[in-house]
Amino acid sequence: MQNSSIFSGLLLTALVVPSISVAGVTFKDGDKYVKIGGRIQMQYHMTDPDGGEKTDELFFRRLRPYIEGSLYKNWKGKIQWDMGKASGENEIAIKDAYMQYKTEGGTKVSVGNKMFPFSREQLTSSKKQQLVERTFVGDHNYGTPDRNMGVHFNGTSSDKMLTWGAAITQSNIDPDDDKLDFDSPANANGDFNEGFMVGGRVEMSFGNKVKFSQGDFSGKSGTSIGFAAYTWSNDEDNNTADEAGGKPDVDSVTGLELSGSYRGNGFSVDAQLNSFDADTVSSSYTGGLYENGSTKLTNAALEAGYMVSPKTLELVLGYQTQDADNYADAWNRSSFGANWYIQKHKIKVQMTYRINENMKGTTDNDENELFLQTQYVF
Repeated sequence: MQNSSIFSGLLLTALVVPSISVAGVTFKDGDKYVKIGGRIQMQYHMTDPDGGEKTDELFFRRLRPYIEGSLYKNWKGKIQWDMGKASGENEIAIKDAYMQYKTEGGTKVSVGNKMFPFSREQLTSSKKQQLVERTFVGDHNYGTPDRNMGVHFNGTSSDKMLTWGAAITQSNIDPDDDKLDFDSPANANGDFNEGFMVGGRVEMSFGNKVKFSQGDFSGKSGTSIGFAAYTWSNDEDNNTADEAGGKPDVDSVTGLELSGSYRGNGFSVDAQLNSFDADTVSSSYTGGLYENGSTKLTNAALEAGYMVSPKTLELVLGYQTQDADNYADAWNRSSFGANWYIQKHKIKVQMTYRINENMKGTTDNDENELFLQTQYVF
């Protein structure tokens, strides 16, 4: 009887004591589990416009907990929300919110709000970036889809060197003429254009698999090349140009991505080119990105980092450029900075100094920015 009690106690302890996973803390009982985790990013941002007045602010860039769990083999659900990005009536911004089934062959089928398979930089989590803020090629304000609601498919080859994704979703666009801003219907505003999007992405690694994470912590060499495409069409359910003070309703968008990356010998390099063709409902609209109702928006970025102290101190550089049909000059950004990794990407301090030239395509509209960010991931 005493031995039985001891065994029961040990079994209960094994079930209750959590295990530490790559991200989050997991409580597991066979196929059943609950994982909790999150990220805390506090950011200081200073802007210094040429000929203007300096401004600065201290705020939570992301305050993002999540819960993931399963009661049945091959099934899971995940909910993630952001309290750092709350604005207006959206006190909480919904991020991941989906259920997922993993087939015996390894293909994952997700239904809900999830990242659309486009742009290596966007698919690389904000907690695993070299620069404090994403460049044009990973920014949902400039043509790259964010999380969207629908059906998502993801898979890999048997050796994990080929990854692929596809999705059919509803996606909204905030109709500002100086942006091509994709947003999830889960956090919709009244003037967002609504539409449906379909697209897919493939990526192949050579040598060692290049994960969706910047910074070289292993020293093992690997390269990758990726390609993606999508098309979005307005369903005409919420065109509000007259009500929104002249903002142009977007009629259609097509996007293409070509990206490459390298990790090894302390170096981490990412290069990417995005191209978008967008049309407004009004064929005569001119302003911001658009000229006579259309624009070709082109974004390119190169980011590089080197671990001057392995796994601890990284120096980073970046260059990005954006051009559009109605720009007088290309908008260019140069960045440099450093990352102090206390526990790799789990605990780190980042500094990025960014130099903007010809902001929003306006000649000599220049501005310098300083970003300081602390991050804790659990």
